[in-house]
Amino acid sequence: MANIFEKTGKVALGSRLRLLTAQISDDAAKIYKLYNVEDFSPKWFPVFFFLSEEGEKTITEIATEIGHSQPSVTKIIKEMTKRGLVKDNLKSHDKRRNVAGLTPKGKALAETIIKVQSADIDLAIDGIISEATHNLWEAIAEWEFLLEQKPLLKRVQEQKKIRESKDVTIVEYQPQYQAAFKSLNTEWISNYFEMEETDHKTLDNPEDYILNKGGKIQVALYNREVVGVCALIKMDDPDYDYEMAKMAVSPKAQGKNIGWLLGQSIINSARELGASKIYLESNTILKPAISLYYKMGFLKITGRPTPYKRCNIQMELNLKD
Repeated sequence: MANIFEKTGKVALGSRLRLLTAQISDDAAKIYKLYNVEDFSPKWFPVFFFLSEEGEKTITEIATEIGHSQPSVTKIIKEMTKRGLVKDNLKSHDKRRNVAGLTPKGKALAETIIKVQSADIDLAIDGIISEATHNLWEAIAEWEFLLEQKPLLKRVQEQKKIRESKDVTIVEYQPQYQAAFKSLNTEWISNYFEMEETDHKTLDNPEDYILNKGGKIQVALYNREVVGVCALIKMDDPDYDYEMAKMAVSPKAQGKNIGWLLGQSIINSARELGASKIYLESNTILKPAISLYYKMGFLKITGRPTPYKRCNIQMELNLKD
């Protein structure tokens, strides 16, 4: 069986863990019989142990403690109730909550399972740990912690983004990109807001309103297709040299780090042009965009006039810091 996992690699981690779990669970069922414990399912043990240690508890309290869902705990409680190990719907001391607790039969069984059987199992597992190169018990705890901090899905998404971003090319604006520059910006603006007069002027005539005034437009290509655009607009302002504006990424290309790549390229261009500060305007409804700007180093400012009705946040990036 190990040969198949050597071929599949780490992509089959879940399958390998399930097989290991199945093997241990099969042995666990046999171990219960070894101690003359009949009709006890290994999956009951976390609930059974918690009740034996803590006494009567609600379904919610049990689920929270052992990390199971409430439906899962409810099902286990019902199964153990049928075996006479648990009594459900007990009244708590404050008479407001239904709780579950071990029956006398369950408490007697706990003496065997927890005090005798568990001691032998602990020693057996300690023996495996002493024979093994790596301590699986400690490794599991470490993996649980790391996956709690950042789930496997998030880690795979990051790797996918890194890989796909390598196929993204940032190029300087050419006249053939004008239609894409306009359509991408019109799409996202219309999706959230309304096109305004300044939008139409800038998008219809980027050469006159951006390039000929000392600004830049950069274009992101993915598989030779325009998937993102961003402009650096020269400002006639004593506080700011340029404004980063008109950033738009195609919805079908999101998740490929294109916004970050465009932003970094525009910021680098501003540095090359000798800029000391960059200004931008946005709206807080665009949470991913605002998070991106903060990640790039922009900070919120207030009090500047704006030609856009949709603007409710202004930010700046100090390139001299």
